[in-house]
Amino acid sequence: MSEAPLGGKVAVVTGGGAGIGYALAEGLGRRGAAILIADRIGAEDAAARLRDQGLRAEGVTADVTSEAEMAAMAEAAERQFGGIDILVNNAGIYATLTPKPFEELDVAEWRRVLDVNVIGTFLCCRAALPALRRRGGGRIVNISSGVAFKGNPYMAHYVSSKGAVVSLTRALATELGRHGVLVNSVAPGFTLSDGVRRNPALVAGVKEASLRTRVLARDMLPADLVGAVCFFAGPDAAFITGQTLVVDGGAYFH
Repeated sequence: MSEAPLGGKVAVVTGGGAGIGYALAEGLGRRGAAILIADRIGAEDAAARLRDQGLRAEGVTADVTSEAEMAAMAEAAERQFGGIDILVNNAGIYATLTPKPFEELDVAEWRRVLDVNVIGTFLCCRAALPALRRRGGGRIVNISSGVAFKGNPYMAHYVSSKGAVVSLTRALATELGRHGVLVNSVAPGFTLSDGVRRNPALVAGVKEASLRTRVLARDMLPADLVGAVCFFAGPDAAFITGQTLVVDGGAYFH
């Protein structure tokens, strides 16, 4: 394999300011891609950390629920790097949630989770599509979740949102194949990201149960997702679309 299998490519990573998103941006950059990090907080600082490693990176402050800001994100990628080849839809709400019974979830929280996790993914894809088409095709990698298949309790809104991401991945794959755009998703297990570590109630409610169900009985870290995302973004996945790869240490066999 080439030392830079993504050399000459441009990747946009949403939610890339920290945690999983930053790890993915770094992994794509180390494989040769130029990186545009989009996030509500910390995008420019994250890009500066990548540049300190000798990688090509820029940051843009953007909210995935804003049509205007997603359009500006796509324009920034074209202005800074000449286009978009890879879109990683990582931005989402999870780390700030508190597990609670279905009947205790309020409508406002449901709407916010769906707005970011589902509508946000749609808006990112729609904003990036013209740039992807101008490059003759590309890759969209959506970050879903293993909970979409396991139906975990006490997070009904989050589980529903990630199930929608899996279905959206399949629908977009059928529509965008004619443009040479391949659409896949990666479904993580419970991951000890920066944000999750700052939510003790979430860790207490989920970590132990996750470890018990894994074949590989250790904590999952953001770095564990990098290989799967870079695979879908790279040349070895050139005939794969509409698929979801579960990365959870063997908790769910998909």
